[in-house]
Amino acid sequence: MQPGIHPAYGPVVFRDRSADFAFLTRSTATSDKTVEWEDGNTYPVVDVEISSASHPFYTGARRVVDTAGRVERFERRYGRGGGNR
Repeated sequence: MQPGIHPAYGPVVFRDRSADFAFLTRSTATSDKTVEWEDGNTYPVVDVEISSASHPFYTGARRVVDTAGRVERFERRYGRGGGNR
């Protein structure tokens, strides 16, 4: 590796606010916000919108999409069939 061209790589806390879940890892991501971790040290914290703690694929929580209602609403709005203009 060439010296001086790579970003700083260090400990960072990634926090998923929707699931109240955080984990400490190493990353090149940076942040001005900090958090005191369980070991008593202060680390930069990066807030994420979704993680394995809140993603439906990993949690098993599936959303049921009402496709029949959407199709009926589309047909009411734009008519059924292709040639009634």
